[in-house]
Amino acid sequence: MKTFAKITPYIKQNFRKILFGIVLLIIVDIAQLIIPKIIQYAIDGIGTEGFTKTNLFYAGAAIFLIACLMTLLRFFWRLFLLGVAWSVDRNLRQEYFDHLISLSANFFNKVKTGGLMAYATNDLNAIRMLIAFGFVIGVDIILITIASLAFMININLRLTLISIILLPALTIIIIILGKKIHLRFSKVQKTFEALSAKVQESISGIRVVKAFVQEEAELEKISDPAYDYVRENISLIRIQGIFHPSFMLIIGLSMMIVMVFGGEAAMVGEISIGEFIAFFQYLGMFVWPMIAVGWVVNLYQRGTASLKRLNKIFEEKPEIANEAWVDYFISKLNGKIEFKDLTFQYNEKGPLIFENVSFDIEAGKTLAIVGRTGCGKSTLIDLLTRVYNPPKNSIFIDKHEIFKIPLKTLRENIIMVPQDIFLFSQTVKENITLAKPDASSEEIEDVTKSAQVYDDIADFREGFDTVLGERGVTLSGGQKQRIAIARALLTDSKVLILDDALSAVDTKTEKLILENLIKLRKEKTTVIIAHRISSVQRADKIIVIDKARIAEEGTHKQLLKVGGIYKDIYEKQQLEEKISARKNKDSGS
Repeated sequence: MKTFAKITPYIKQNFRKILFGIVLLIIVDIAQLIIPKIIQYAIDGIGTEGFTKTNLFYAGAAIFLIACLMTLLRFFWRLFLLGVAWSVDRNLRQEYFDHLISLSANFFNKVKTGGLMAYATNDLNAIRMLIAFGFVIGVDIILITIASLAFMININLRLTLISIILLPALTIIIIILGKKIHLRFSKVQKTFEALSAKVQESISGIRVVKAFVQEEAELEKISDPAYDYVRENISLIRIQGIFHPSFMLIIGLSMMIVMVFGGEAAMVGEISIGEFIAFFQYLGMFVWPMIAVGWVVNLYQRGTASLKRLNKIFEEKPEIANEAWVDYFISKLNGKIEFKDLTFQYNEKGPLIFENVSFDIEAGKTLAIVGRTGCGKSTLIDLLTRVYNPPKNSIFIDKHEIFKIPLKTLRENIIMVPQDIFLFSQTVKENITLAKPDASSEEIEDVTKSAQVYDDIADFREGFDTVLGERGVTLSGGQKQRIAIARALLTDSKVLILDDALSAVDTKTEKLILENLIKLRKEKTTVIIAHRISSVQRADKIIVIDKARIAEEGTHKQLLKVGGIYKDIYEKQQLEEKISARKNKDSGS
């Protein structure tokens, strides 16, 4: 029952609807069982004394009225039972998405997006089909089997025993092939996951694919998982191809037996012609549950295989969560940040990222972090925002150990503009107001002007109502960064982190943005990670990271006097700017 633990609460929530749908289904089945008896009465009555055309009319009218009742009730049981299945599908889909949102960033580093999409499509569809028809087939199997068998025995016991003698073979087929269907379907879902992941990756990187003329290579990459998916499906079809025809073969043999022995019984007067026809109809009804057993086994194997796959995702626990000792009374932060003897590595066997790193920045001040590529600047921010968990008692905000601060408070008070800007396929306005949907037009204009992107937006055909392409693909790198900065400024958070968020902006625009930040963010903490020294010159404190330690610390002027790594980076960038300016001058002349 552990497999079904995730959907059981939803079944309980909809128990009344399910029960009502089953009652209607039972009425339909009972009505269906009456029709052969009416036909038997009509056929046996023909030619007997007192049986007139009126009696035939009454029999036909009764069948018609029963058919009308069955049509009406079938509509309602489908409405209730299939409606419940879709409701469970929706709730399970929502719970699946909510669970994904709760998981830590590191989980998504290990799992492909396309694979997660496969769970949300194929697997959830298989579960819905199991819920939708599981109750229906279950009721039909029990009621129709017992009732039709009873009617057959009532007509002729010997004929009944002869007609069902082959049917136990169906049980053997179900047991043997059912397990194989389960295994094959699990493989089908895994190959679909791999195919979905590869397609999603190729489409996401389509600009790179086209830029390097790699269309043919990408088609070959898709070809292998596509063929794997086809091969596993064909393997599944082979089993199903044996499964269903085997049923029909056994059923056909049973009907042949009834035709021979039942026909003989009718000819010698053991049963009437009406009873012979009714027996045949009841045998057809009895056969339906046999076929349904095969179908429900198929649905069950598919549904449980998908549930087991889905349960593995639900069993994943967030690596980043509120600790037992969290202080929920901490709802606001001022922005004083302290790192105390931070030593960190991603795993025990991995390289040391930081060793005994200590520094602090007072609330309302600006901290800049500088260092060569790969020195761990972004990791420092990931630890501060708990994208990854730092060691205990190594990071403090407003003298609160970071694990005492509720995650909600931490994330509401620290806003980061990362290196990799993500914009949604929505309007410019919706992207900017992501964290503050009720922002006024004046507030939106102010932050876009501060981020030096207002004029760009004004030039768009639809202005702030312009719908962006996926991940903001229709914008330049600089425009994306400036819109992301505007989005961050609108939150007016106590701590703002710019993780190389001005790299795609020219130096003139960068200077204007930084000047605006100084004005806007008085008494608020700002952390700037940058490769360009021009981005950090105005910072109250600059730390230089090198070889897992803080190599230098001070203001821009102080670090230039030290003559270390910072000065070396600064002088190289100055030289690059001079060379670039000379090239531009020569090309202009």
